[in-house]
Amino acid sequence: MASVTTGRDHLIWAVTGAGKTEMLFPTVARLIQQQQRVAIVSPRIDVIRELAPRFRAAFATTPITVRYGGHFDQTDSDLLLATVHQLLRFYQAFDLIVVDEVDAFPMNGTPMLHQAVQQARRGSVAYLTATPDRVLKKALHHGLGVSRLFRRFHGHPLPVPTIRLMNLQKVPRQLPTAMITWIRQVLATDRICLLFVPKISWAEQVADVLRQLGLKTAGVASTDPQRAEKVMAFRQRQLDVLVTTTILERGVTVTQCAVGVIAAADREFSAAALIQIAGRAGRAADSPDDPVVFFTDRYTLALLVAKRQIVMMNGR
Repeated sequence: MASVTTGRDHLIWAVTGAGKTEMLFPTVARLIQQQQRVAIVSPRIDVIRELAPRFRAAFATTPITVRYGGHFDQTDSDLLLATVHQLLRFYQAFDLIVVDEVDAFPMNGTPMLHQAVQQARRGSVAYLTATPDRVLKKALHHGLGVSRLFRRFHGHPLPVPTIRLMNLQKVPRQLPTAMITWIRQVLATDRICLLFVPKISWAEQVADVLRQLGLKTAGVASTDPQRAEKVMAFRQRQLDVLVTTTILERGVTVTQCAVGVIAAADREFSAAALIQIAGRAGRAADSPDDPVVFFTDRYTLALLVAKRQIVMMNGR
């Protein structure tokens, strides 16, 4: 990241699973060695929860401050991992700010959070995402540096989603037979299954349907106080299926995991969200072809754009 030494802002446009977090380590290590301050921030709590143990393992002898809703390290250090909201506490404090998943809610459409980043910086800002929005793409024509990485760390292509049309009128009270069959087939291959739904109320309803079928299932949403514990149980394969809203579209890495999207034509699932969701699959080198299925009762532009962009990135 030569941009850091020149004070230039930079976009790292990398597919999900490219290893962009690990790409940061040498730059962060060099800055910390020079007694400069670095902040790794994200608009999503789940992203910070995912990053914290990885940074602690990579920087075992470096004090790290971690701050997000419900967790607040009191001591300050030269390396901060936090939600973007926490930057409101700082003024010209960091030589490098890395904003992971910069286009994610609530940062998209919230000027205050962008202002928090600008207020807390005294050096460069690096933006990380697999799905840059129009504002970032426009900034590329006005001096923003960019590094593009359209290949995953293991060298395999991104799983291309299958779009399956079916009647969803009885969802979430009842799931189509074809959907249940797919879930059982996935579990029979020693994979676990991450199911996305468009509404908070659906998460527990769909989970209950699957539990009645004898599958170890939990539902999570942004309102769930036990979300972190359920995600950990899923990662440790204590669950067969985790039903979730788009709260887990980013920042959660699970290996040998199939991904399904129920009612994928719903307005909640933008093309960017569908690309991020599909990116939850195929993260391990020994299981790069985890299946991804968009279950829908109709085609939408978002569905077609998401699939086309994934195919396009595989071809680069």
